[in-house]
Amino acid sequence: MASLFFYDRSERVSMKTSGWLAAGVLVAISGMAQAENIGSVDTAFKLIGPDHKVVVEAYDDPKVNGVTCYVSRAKTGGISGGLGLAEDKSEASIACRQVGPISFNGQLRQQEEVFNQSLSILFKKLRIVRMVDAKRNALVYLTYSDKLIEGSPKNSVTAVPVERSVTIPLR
Repeated sequence: MASLFFYDRSERVSMKTSGWLAAGVLVAISGMAQAENIGSVDTAFKLIGPDHKVVVEAYDDPKVNGVTCYVSRAKTGGISGGLGLAEDKSEASIACRQVGPISFNGQLRQQEEVFNQSLSILFKKLRIVRMVDAKRNALVYLTYSDKLIEGSPKNSVTAVPVERSVTIPLR
């Protein structure tokens, strides 16, 4: 009796491979911090489309429990901003704070990107990088934006001291 759902072995292998690939992508994405919207203020009225605003978002470091980074940045409104076609400004401010007991989910690299978010349709991204200052037992966070061709020198930095009794596990 013929099966209605007949496919050959190569298609089955291809389906398994694509399933593993999709699972790998999800694991990679889950390793990055996810933004939580804290609030916003309007900075300029737009008759059509959303207003220009400054947004504040929180990012929990995925490898350091007890540390949250707060980033404020400009968000372009208007028709192009509402459709996601506008390019947001390269200016951002960051403040990271200890919000609970600090513990680590494995070893940390000396320098590692913990978050990135697209700011435009043309490959511009806001990035947050964590650096370990082992001498001072502190975690330093830097935010900046870059573009495929030309990045921005505008940046902001903050540091979170870690108690001397807690060793930062470096790779």
